[in-house]
Amino acid sequence: MRGRGRRRSHGRAPAERLGLPALALLTFALPALGLAAGPEVAEGQGLTFSRGQSVSPAYEGWERNADGSFDMVFGYMNRNWEEELPLPVGPDNAFSPGPPDRGQPTHFLPRRNRFVFRVTVPADWGDRELVWTVRAHGEEKVAIGSLRPDYFIDNVVVMSETGALGAGSSSPELRAQTPPVIHLETPREINAQVGRPVRLVAHVADDGLPERDTGRLPLTEQGQLDYARAVARVPSRITVDKVNGLYLSWFVYRAPEGVSGQEAAAFDPPQVHPWEDTRPYSNSPWAPFWNPPEPPVDGRWITEVTFDRPGTYVLRGRADDGGLFSDQEVTIHVRGPVS
Repeated sequence: MRGRGRRRSHGRAPAERLGLPALALLTFALPALGLAAGPEVAEGQGLTFSRGQSVSPAYEGWERNADGSFDMVFGYMNRNWEEELPLPVGPDNAFSPGPPDRGQPTHFLPRRNRFVFRVTVPADWGDRELVWTVRAHGEEKVAIGSLRPDYFIDNVVVMSETGALGAGSSSPELRAQTPPVIHLETPREINAQVGRPVRLVAHVADDGLPERDTGRLPLTEQGQLDYARAVARVPSRITVDKVNGLYLSWFVYRAPEGVSGQEAAAFDPPQVHPWEDTRPYSNSPWAPFWNPPEPPVDGRWITEVTFDRPGTYVLRGRADDGGLFSDQEVTIHVRGPVS
């Protein structure tokens, strides 16, 4: 990864860098030190939190478009491991100058989420800045976007910073890689009802690059998980590490005001986490020992989602091959149950 010291982005908390064995030792040592072993421990002690923490928006960089305009790319760091924060567009989630709504999420997934959305600015934008302000749990954080030359990003930068490549990796094949292509069979706008499943169908095509990772799980000769080898394995990188392999994952991008999509939307089957969940054996490409799912033979990914609260939701479907990804969105208007 190249150095980007002035970028308003946030890396992993100190506890993430400890690795599994060190973190386990620290957890066992807490009672002897007279400290609380739960998640709500002071951040200065090097531990992380399940909930109650702030969200920091992050400016990832800019891309040049064929028509001369630019896309400013933003992401965020939700410092919570479990809490998915609903922050409607308004004083707690707004852009300036100009319209406060620039397509940003109103439902914030846990931990680090990179390259989440783009804001297009005109070719004559010049040296102006675009500011995204987010306020959560009483803390206000900002990300400042500009067209400074050192903020330029391309596909190789995206693959490097999401952990698909090692630092400094590049080749003609990698530079020629293209993201997956999603064709929705599902309408982009759907009327639904509380408690009744909605079927989401998407066809995903990919160029097969990067090659699918296999054999990440340490297995016995009988094909069972070898727990002793799994626990003894140490991280291979000091930075975030991502498993390559195609998957499609749906998640809540925007939810009705005051409603947490985490509580209101249930997906079947459970979806791959699109955020950097680095906990071992979690359902995430950034998790140690995660293996990518086998893609459907016909390329059609079928998911059902059920809502238990009325309102308008924006769901995002992400097709990710490990290196690059594409997003498509579906708006679902959910009415209350019929009495």
